[in-house]
Amino acid sequence: MTTERQRVKEQDKIQRRSNFDAVESNLTPEQVKLEASRCLHCKNPKCVQGCPVNIQIPDFIEAIKNDDLQKAGDIIRQTSMLPSVCGRVCPQERQCEGNCVLGIRGEAVSIGALERYVGDNTKAQKPEIKPTGKKVAIVGSGCAGITAAADLRKAGHEVVVFEALHKLGGVLRYGIPPFRLPRTFLDREISNLKDMGVEFNTNVIVGKSITLKQLQEDGFDAIFICSGAGLPKMMHIKGENLNGVYSANEFLTRVNLMGAGKNDSATPLRVGKKVAVIGGGNVAMDAARTAVRVGFEEVYIMYRRTEKELPARLEEIRHAKEEGIVFKFLHAPVEILDKDGYVDGMKFEKMELGEPDASGRCRPVGTGEYVTEDVDTVIVALGTDPNPIIQRSAQWDGLDLATDKKGYITVDPDTRLTSIPCIFAGGDVAPVGESNAINAMGAGKKAAKAINEMLK
Repeated sequence: MTTERQRVKEQDKIQRRSNFDAVESNLTPEQVKLEASRCLHCKNPKCVQGCPVNIQIPDFIEAIKNDDLQKAGDIIRQTSMLPSVCGRVCPQERQCEGNCVLGIRGEAVSIGALERYVGDNTKAQKPEIKPTGKKVAIVGSGCAGITAAADLRKAGHEVVVFEALHKLGGVLRYGIPPFRLPRTFLDREISNLKDMGVEFNTNVIVGKSITLKQLQEDGFDAIFICSGAGLPKMMHIKGENLNGVYSANEFLTRVNLMGAGKNDSATPLRVGKKVAVIGGGNVAMDAARTAVRVGFEEVYIMYRRTEKELPARLEEIRHAKEEGIVFKFLHAPVEILDKDGYVDGMKFEKMELGEPDASGRCRPVGTGEYVTEDVDTVIVALGTDPNPIIQRSAQWDGLDLATDKKGYITVDPDTRLTSIPCIFAGGDVAPVGESNAINAMGAGKKAAKAINEMLK
């Protein structure tokens, strides 16, 4: 293999600090052909095995080689209605590209960049739909919900999606910043479902506006709950309730969905000078990079392990560093300092790594040495738990919806069926494996398949 892996062009690292435009552009048509030529078209394509929705990767790349871009798009959309999204936000290095044979001795095929290019430059073909007379309710319009809606609609069922917020897309809309996922492409992917006849209802909180029992009484033959996990995990330390402390969920939602980073916003942020982001995952990177763009002068990511253990994508870490974000490792939060009810610094204990824990990463151990960081804002990005609204509502209605001790809905891992017949769940509210967009899509596909078989 003589052709080098093709690189996308990126916006200047200084310029992009002041805007929310996409950091990465697409490959050029010439680059796409060169990158497609690198695929070996393996007889046993491990890249497909590494994809949670089993996109036939060698086949769509072969279509690119044959100058049939629309065919490539059709192949991808047989299993994924979100190529423009997945090509941008999926952790390809741990999934499809992580299983590419070329990556053993060199660099894997840039599958994500090819998928993104195809998604952006082809149209979804409207399928022929034969109505079955069956009706399915989907709770949530994120990755799992959109995927299930597409598959169930193709099968001929009437599909109605209920979204709690005023805009569609779930975490793709409120969680992922537009410099990673431009809204034009997200809107287009959702429009494709509307064209197929999927009905969307916004501003409907299932468990409040309407209950699961009422959906059953309204004639829905099956329900798929994919409401996400919107309850932020906090640190439970002194000072956490001070003004200037945000969960990453709140911070990103206010900026991405409500325009809080703009001067004329109805719900503006209090932008200080120095912010500490607690955590090391993709959400922490998104929050830190967003903080740069809304005007914080100094942004720190505080992480209790070392850089080697950071769970965020390598691309996200690199972009954060390029944008001037400072990483401080082996720092564990102890206390947020108070001045007149506002953040006035944060105390950390310095850590060292001990023996591996259940995750396989070395456990951070306190050294007894403490430092204070001069910050006026804190963003907590330590993950989320499921909001209990639906679960509690089900109990009040006498529905035995089983959950685990953390409140996640328990499901059969293969079918995503809950403890209640005809009610399924998937995505972050009922996770099986790693929590990310493509795995949520995989859950949506499994649920749709099981629902379809049940309705037959």
